[in-house]
Amino acid sequence: MKKKQLFLEQSVLFISVAKWFLLASGVGVIVGASTSFFLSILNRSIEYTTSQTDYYFLLLPFALFFSALIIVGKEGPAAQIGAGLSYLFSRLLGFNSKDRKKLVICGISAGFASVFGTPIAGAIFGVEVLFIGSIFYDVMFPSFVAGIISYQVSSALGVEYFYQPLQLIPAFSEGFFIEVIIGAVFFGLCSFALIEALKFAESQSKKLNMWEPYKGLVGGAILIALAFIFSTRYLGLGLETIHSALHGDTMRSYDFILKIIFTAITLAFCGSGGMVTPIFFIGATAGSLFGSIMGYDPSIFAAIGMVSLLAGAANTPLSASIMAMEFFGPQVAPYAAVSCIVSYLITGHRSVYPSQILSITKSPSILIEKGVEMDDLKPGKIRPRPRSITDLLYRGVNKIEEIYNLLRKK
Repeated sequence: MKKKQLFLEQSVLFISVAKWFLLASGVGVIVGASTSFFLSILNRSIEYTTSQTDYYFLLLPFALFFSALIIVGKEGPAAQIGAGLSYLFSRLLGFNSKDRKKLVICGISAGFASVFGTPIAGAIFGVEVLFIGSIFYDVMFPSFVAGIISYQVSSALGVEYFYQPLQLIPAFSEGFFIEVIIGAVFFGLCSFALIEALKFAESQSKKLNMWEPYKGLVGGAILIALAFIFSTRYLGLGLETIHSALHGDTMRSYDFILKIIFTAITLAFCGSGGMVTPIFFIGATAGSLFGSIMGYDPSIFAAIGMVSLLAGAANTPLSASIMAMEFFGPQVAPYAAVSCIVSYLITGHRSVYPSQILSITKSPSILIEKGVEMDDLKPGKIRPRPRSITDLLYRGVNKIEEIYNLLRKK
């Protein structure tokens, strides 16, 4: 009887592995090919537009106008492509809702892996990004297969990826380790600033009582004015700036601030696009600034800042830590991992992806409603646990505020 049960268990598991290997491979091929096509069109469009005139950005109001007619969203186009195609794939095969959800996660992983050339980080991103503090282990295997296959398909179709191993990592010392943690706190605050800027810009956009495409015209006009004042450096993907920061070139001290502003306005006023590349820009330039202030090669902290911003803003410390190894080599991994975790904690209970669901609080001293989307998590729902350090700090701040208000009245 025991042998029969053992045989049955192993047979079912083998069939499950074979099933999801085939399905995930199919998703990887479909998403890898479609993403490669999308990236090819995107690159050619950018080259054509920028080669025609230096004032291409004057078309921004019309671009945002038509974007509002087609789609408005903060999720990355590649993730949308991957999730959408895998959803259609699951519908064609007549899957139930649970298996359909698995394939959609595989599609997200495949899209991320094929865009950034990080198959392992892409696989983890797909299973980590949906729920904060929770990972779908039952989707881990197909997610990895989809990410690896998608990456290989895109590579075979000619997509070139960034890879820059860092060589000048300082030897471990207590001082450097502490400075990495200080930098991580700074990156967490930058993530906080980005998310709050996105919320503020969106709230201002909602105050405009007009047809959505008209908001695109308003946002485009604002971006044109800002581009004339500060330059076009903060429009578009900004890949050249990211590469410059990672090569140790000197960045402007306000680069990351202006990128936050440009990104917030674009997305709030009907622009659609991925959040990861702007996050890379902000993280790399903020890290370059921090590295310069601390007297290190700016490229080191540009790399750490790039992945740390992703960990904090998207609440994905594991995939961001793995991405550091895939982008920059294993030497930076210990520092990047610690920085990613600290940035993730410092950012707090907020996200650039409002549809993320909170599964666990980031501190036991904070009471918060679980199982809600980040967009529905209002400040009033976050409160300190009674008799905790957080509660004491909360009471202290309230007392200072009361005293300040009394003094103002006098």
